[in-house]
Amino acid sequence: MTLATHLTLGDLAGKRILITGGSTGIGAAVVLGFAAQGAHVVLHYNASHEPAEQLRAQYPGHITLLQGDLAAPGETARVVNEAARLLGGLDGLINNAGSMLGRIPTIQATDAHFDEVLDLNAKSVWQASIAAHPHLKAAGGGFIINTTSIAARNGGGNGAVLYAAAKSFVSSLTRGQAKEFVADKIRVNAVAPGLILTPFHVRDTPDAMMAAQSATIPMGRAGLPQECVGAFLFLASEALSGYITGQIIEVNGGQLMP
Repeated sequence: MTLATHLTLGDLAGKRILITGGSTGIGAAVVLGFAAQGAHVVLHYNASHEPAEQLRAQYPGHITLLQGDLAAPGETARVVNEAARLLGGLDGLINNAGSMLGRIPTIQATDAHFDEVLDLNAKSVWQASIAAHPHLKAAGGGFIINTTSIAARNGGGNGAVLYAAAKSFVSSLTRGQAKEFVADKIRVNAVAPGLILTPFHVRDTPDAMMAAQSATIPMGRAGLPQECVGAFLFLASEALSGYITGQIIEVNGGQLMP
């Protein structure tokens, strides 16, 4: 059982929320967390249709699926605007889509790889946020929560430097847009997961590297996607965090204590 199933936050029921990259890993846990609170969620996914369908089946009245490649020109704005159409407006945006796209040292990376990493992990967050802004403003305010990473502070592990740099952009964008959007009653915050057991690491992190990184965590283990959900719910809830904007919550088992 997780926080999402134990705790009821009445002010999230009925909220209209787009969650990008919501079919697997942390995104999937966050989708279920908000659906359990009674929110109406558009689950964006790219290639993972079957996992997305399995999530929708758990809360068919609260989860709607929307496919799109956020790295493709024009797709991010389309996804945001279509989500707003499906929901009848937007109260919140969670920018969670992202991927390392392989561990490649910077001296071996091509211009094409650089563009792929930055387009997905950085540019799409900016594009989604500015596309969501008028919808959130029209709703009388709302929230944006970005998924950044511990890598934004420590430079990333082997072969993950470009990903870390993209997440640094996300962290800075969070703080900057918090100041830009505050007059429209839009709070902008972020969650920075550490080492979390997701398909992301299953695919791109060798066992030896995972073990070495886990050994640096005071809690003695990697985290679970469900253990990130509480931070997102907290930042979305006006009742719990209405006076919080421009902040980044670190969820890393004590691995980094900034």
